[in-house]
Amino acid sequence: MHTPHFAPDSVQVLAFDIFGTVVDWHGSIVREMQALQPQVDGDAFALAWRAGYKPAMQRVMSGELGWTLIDDLNRMILDSLLPEFGLSHLDEAERQHLNRVWHRLHAWPDSVAGLTRLKRQFTITSLSNGNLGLLTNMAKRAGLPWDCVLSAEVFRAYKPDPATYLGVAKVFDLAPEQVMLVAAHHDDLASARACGLRTGYIERALEFGAGHPKDVSPKAGNDLHALDLNALADQLGC
Repeated sequence: MHTPHFAPDSVQVLAFDIFGTVVDWHGSIVREMQALQPQVDGDAFALAWRAGYKPAMQRVMSGELGWTLIDDLNRMILDSLLPEFGLSHLDEAERQHLNRVWHRLHAWPDSVAGLTRLKRQFTITSLSNGNLGLLTNMAKRAGLPWDCVLSAEVFRAYKPDPATYLGVAKVFDLAPEQVMLVAAHHDDLASARACGLRTGYIERALEFGAGHPKDVSPKAGNDLHALDLNALADQLGC
């Protein structure tokens, strides 16, 4: 569905949130834990790791920590979780490998096909708090066909800092309203909209796993609301 006033040809760049929107972080971590540490509750582990994400970023945004890559924040969270899940015995190599699971996340089944369709008509880029190395490795492994990889690392600011959303427009020399943020998170979209960007909501009801479905009811303000990226491509005439 889309708002009546929205004209798809007014947008030139689609910027995508990644974790949860394009890739299945929860399912990927659960499967990895089943393979590496089958005695651990992978669902609980994935949720706990993700729960540490915003508090860790807040330490940087408040000035408690200097600028820190998401890879390093993920490692700090991981080290704090291991004792809770009986994994204190993991050595450095095992910890490094597990931390890089975020580089190995699987795309949602519709993502590659949907992005490929959208790429025919729009410039498509990531806009994620993940660092450049992480996003590039992920894209190569999952076959994500970005025209450009943009990250909080480029702007030295995490979403929802306006520097990230407005930075995309600046990179492509566009007005903010010529850029659309596509995301599965209403808070991200609201922040982008406050900066003048167009917004497209992707449902991803099972982002947190089948046992934790989320409310995907439409919210006022978004230009588009789609089940997945193929449905978004349909709405945009791709």
